[in-house]
Amino acid sequence: MELNSRITQIVIVIIGIIHAILAFGEIVFGAFLLKTRFDFPPELAMQAEPIVKNAGIYNSFIAVGLLWSAFDTTNPKALRIFFLTCVTIAGIFGAITLRPTTLIIQTIPAIIALLLVWKIKSDSLESNL
Repeated sequence: MELNSRITQIVIVIIGIIHAILAFGEIVFGAFLLKTRFDFPPELAMQAEPIVKNAGIYNSFIAVGLLWSAFDTTNPKALRIFFLTCVTIAGIFGAITLRPTTLIIQTIPAIIALLLVWKIKSDSLESNL
């Protein structure tokens, strides 16, 4: 596997792990995160917790998709573009609706990975995995 392909794979795995951690936090510590990170009053945090847990499930799907795309040998480029685009859009939406730091945690790494994916020649990516 060429160096660019390996670097791209590592970046995608890191982004997948970030989303797995986000999913775990949202699913297990939903109300706590709302109270501590978003300054929700305790009662409101408890009411909103199911929504945060639901977001955690979505992040777990993204994490699995990213990890799948990092190691898939049949059509990795399409999978990578799809899941990284999902992360990019979710990150932009999160920055608008939640916190601007979402751009740093989600959007910027996804855009970097997308640029790496587009830089790698399609045949090289598919034949070297």
